[in-house]
Amino acid sequence: MLTCHDVAKYFLAQSDREAGDLISNLKLQKLVYYAQGFSLALNNEPIFPEKIEAWTHGPVIPTLYQAYKAYDSSVIPSPSGMDFSVYSQENIEFLDEIYSVFGQFSAWKLRNMTHEEPPWRDASEYSGEISHPSMKEYFLSQIETNG
Repeated sequence: MLTCHDVAKYFLAQSDREAGDLISNLKLQKLVYYAQGFSLALNNEPIFPEKIEAWTHGPVIPTLYQAYKAYDSSVIPSPSGMDFSVYSQENIEFLDEIYSVFGQFSAWKLRNMTHEEPPWRDASEYSGEISHPSMKEYFLSQIETNG
């Protein structure tokens, strides 16, 4: 199993500054959240073990937030010396698909999208942690609807 940091680094490695493809901490949090949600729905298992919480600006993985908070709302640079051997071919294909669908959106568009979704809305009203069952149920409904 990957860690949330592995997933984040993979997305950061895909960004292209020259093309205007910039990733802030806010955007990174949402991309990693979507990877987790679709992994639960499609593979019936999480892609990483770390918990996700409902914060003011949407879903956040606290340990990932801490790792990149020094960048504030600035662009996070692509990681140097990436070791792609930690990713299986299935991981790569899955993460590429998530990035192709959600990477095109701005941080604030992704934030607003998550605010419309039950996993964040329900968690922010109750415990603050976004549960795997709530994510799986929601993302399965999205796959069935958009098919």
